[in-house]
Amino acid sequence: MTVVSLRHARVRYGPLEALHGVTLAAPGPGLTVLLGRNGSGRTTALRALAGTVPLSGGAVVWDGVDVTGVPAYERARRGLCLVPERQAVFGSLTVRENLALSSPDPAAALDAYPQLRPLLERRAGTLSGGEQRMLAVSRALATRARVVLVDEPVQGMSPPVAARTYALLAALDACVVVAEQRLPPALRGRPAVVYELRRGAVVFAGEAGELGRPGCSTGHP
Repeated sequence: MTVVSLRHARVRYGPLEALHGVTLAAPGPGLTVLLGRNGSGRTTALRALAGTVPLSGGAVVWDGVDVTGVPAYERARRGLCLVPERQAVFGSLTVRENLALSSPDPAAALDAYPQLRPLLERRAGTLSGGEQRMLAVSRALATRARVVLVDEPVQGMSPPVAARTYALLAALDACVVVAEQRLPPALRGRPAVVYELRRGAVVFAGEAGELGRPGCSTGHP
């Protein structure tokens, strides 16, 4: 089992503190969902796990080892893959060239998203938002990473493609952490650990099926 976690993590952007001592753990294989509206800290939590923003306090722990001081590129070498919400593909490269950066054989990506097949020679920057997300996620699937962090993986996708995307992520033999504004319909009824963040703090931690019960937060102020 792989576990990545934040322990009392604090992140500052200049004078503003974006995470106020956040503690969470994401076990794998399996899905962990970070919920929260814009400004809640969910994206910052992903970046802190990936090492693309420094902590001003607390720690990042991976399989029991403190990796707080390990740079992002070294975490990637150790098997961590981050798919950011924006600029997740190389717009000047073709779809085929983007896929080749993750794997020399694009077959697995095209099996996951057949919609990409007729787009192989298109430059990624000319794709629609949903097509770019398919390309970004397919690249993450091809890396065979031990930890996969994805910010809004299904943005711009149709409901059937979004459901397929979550099925693909859930099937990975990896610790998968995704950030979403609300719990996606595709995850209702599926085993998943859920943390809801609000204004840089965790306000709910539990299973996906517990959301909406009396006494549980729903993602709205």
